[in-house]
Amino acid sequence: MLTTFRNLLDRLILFISSFALMLLVVTVTWQVFSRYVLNDPSSWTDELARYAMVWLGLLGASYLFGIKGHLAITLLDGYLKDKGKAHVALQLLINAISFSFVSLAMLKGGIALMGRTTQQLSPALQLPMSTVYSILPISAVIILIYLTLNTIDLFYKPNKK
Repeated sequence: MLTTFRNLLDRLILFISSFALMLLVVTVTWQVFSRYVLNDPSSWTDELARYAMVWLGLLGASYLFGIKGHLAITLLDGYLKDKGKAHVALQLLINAISFSFVSLAMLKGGIALMGRTTQQLSPALQLPMSTVYSILPISAVIILIYLTLNTIDLFYKPNKK
C-alpha cells in the first residue's frame, strides 16, 4: 500500500514538474520571439518564467528526497553500509535532522512568508505573492512524506538503500 502511495506521489510530482518545465520553455521562447522578432518584449514572461523555475526546482528537490537522489555526504554511510544496526541508526539520525530542518525552515517559514505576503501582488502578473511562495510549504509537506516513507523503509527493507 505504501509503495502504491509513493508511486502515485511520484507521478503527481513528475506531472506537475513537467508542466512547470513546459511552461518555462514556452514562456522563455515567447520572450525571445517577442523581443527579437516582434521588437515588443512581453512584460509578464520574465516573471512567469522565474516563478515556474522556482516551482520546478523545489518540486524536483522534493522528488529527489523520494528517490533518495538528493545531495549527500556518504563517507560514514559507505563505511557503515554493511554494519546493520549502525547503518540504520545513522539513517535515522539523518532523517531526523532533515525532518527538523524541513519542518522549521521550509514548512513553518514558508507558512509565515505566505502570511506576510497575502496582500502583496507580483508586478507584472498581479498574482498574490502568497500563491507564488506557497511552493515552500507544499514542497516541505512532500519532503516530510518522503522522509516518513524512507524511515518506514529502513525497518521493513533494511537491505535496500
